[in-house]
Parts: sequence; structure tokens; C-alpha cells
Amino acid sequence: MTMQKQENVQKDSKITLREVTRDNLDEVLRLKVAEEQSKFVAPNSTSIAQAHFYPEEAWFRAIYADETPVGFLMLSDEAKKAEYFLWRLMIDEHYQGMGFGQRAMALLIAHVKTRPNAIKLLTSCVPGKGSPFEFYKGLGFEPTGEIEDGEDVMELLL
Repeated sequence: MTMQKQENVQKDSKITLREVTRDNLDEVLRLKVAEEQSKFVAPNSTSIAQAHFYPEEAWFRAIYADETPVGFLMLSDEAKKAEYFLWRLMIDEHYQGMGFGQRAMALLIAHVKTRPNAIKLLTSCVPGKGSPFEFYKGLGFEPTGEIEDGEDVMELLL
């Protein structure tokens, strides 16, 4: 069953980050990026499975536009080390280009700023055509020059 765009979702819909629960799990699992983007982000099912094996560090949320799930994000939150890493971010293919990713990131950044000794947020992305590299640069992330698992590491100073 594929997800269809909800007509009530508008560019000015209120963006919130909500826990993934039994009630919304199926909807979150149906969210998908466009086929050509699938090499840049793991499916939500993989992310949620990984989160359950790293409960001490994985902080994950569904991204909602009003009452419709439109995306997913996951943070590696290692407060004891004061290390914060955007592990996953995806917006469903039907809702891209509406500013939801930027607005969800603003909420995530605000959350990270509340964490102990948070001075930067890290992320990484696969280089290449269609990579989210420019998206992250537009949010203020800068390349660190490090490569981890074939991905360019980027940081945002908070």
C-alpha cells in the first residue's frame, strides 16, 4: 500500500515532532523518499529497528504537518559524551519542497540546544547527485573534512 498525499497538508501547516507509537507506526513505515533518493537514507523500518537496539542514544520522532505524518528524523544523543549527531532525516516524496525538512531541523536544533554541553550538531551524507549536502549547507552545516563510512561529515556550531 503506497501513501498518497493528503490534500489538507499545506506549506504553512504546523510542523511538530512526535513520538513514534503503536498508533502511528504503520503510517511512519509507509513514508518513503523518491526512488532516486533511496541510496541517501535508510528506510524508516531500518531506522526504528536500529533505535530499539540503541535505546540509550537513539532519539527518534515522526515529523508531522498538522495531523499528517510527512517525515522522520533520528538523533544520536550521547549526553554523557556531549555528542549529538543527526542520524536520519527523511521527508516523504509527496511532501518534499514544502519547507518541512528545514522546519523540522529547526525544531531538532532547538531540542539539541537543550541537551547537556551541546556545542555542535554533527551529521553526514553520501556525496553525489541528489545528495542532501546542499540542504545541510543551507542550514549552516559546514564540512569537517572527515569521511566516515564513505560519507562527508558536517557540523553545525550551536
